[in-house]
Amino acid sequence: MARSLSPAMTVREFATGYWYLTDLKAFAVRIGIPAANRLRKDELEKAIVAFLRTGRAALPTRRSLRKTGMKDLARGLSPELPIRHYTSNRATKDFIVAQAHRIAPDVREKSGVWYRLNRWREAQITGGRRPTYGDLVRKYIALTRADRFDRIPHGRYINFVAEFLAAESGATHRDAVAAWHALKSLDIPKTYAAWAEFNRRGKRARANVIRTKAARRARRE
Repeated sequence: MARSLSPAMTVREFATGYWYLTDLKAFAVRIGIPAANRLRKDELEKAIVAFLRTGRAALPTRRSLRKTGMKDLARGLSPELPIRHYTSNRATKDFIVAQAHRIAPDVREKSGVWYRLNRWREAQITGGRRPTYGDLVRKYIALTRADRFDRIPHGRYINFVAEFLAAESGATHRDAVAAWHALKSLDIPKTYAAWAEFNRRGKRARANVIRTKAARRARRE
């Protein structure tokens, strides 16, 4: 596995490694990715993969990376307010949750909802639509009621935890996090499927060793 980020590395070397946000930003700046310091981790990964495939450094998103004007919080949040200058903080989340409970009192927070809600909001705005905070509340309710989520491109940790908990009977969130940290050090894709296959191979290898030792003892006897 490649131990450091390099313009000469392959896409596979990048995909099977685990890279911290600070390292991704520094590397993106080095290879000329525009606005690298203002990109999210998933956007940096997308831009770097594109660079490794094409040799071209390009901005990986159409979302506005500079916000100007009064924040929506200062304008006063309401269901009718168009989303212009969104602030992802506790006050905004509390407003969304409170409004959701007014519409659907049984709504409960669910892991992965806020990430998906933010990506939905960005997609609406970059697609030329003008969503309101009421639209955001309704989407929040729909997400909390979803049986399963679609996979998130580049959302490797979120996807891994969700798939781990769905597939591993009786597993806890702590178990999923521990498995994720183990996966980060392995030279395999950072997916639940790869982790599960790695563990299956390991169990088969251990079983073969046990059978071989048992056969040797039987021959000696």
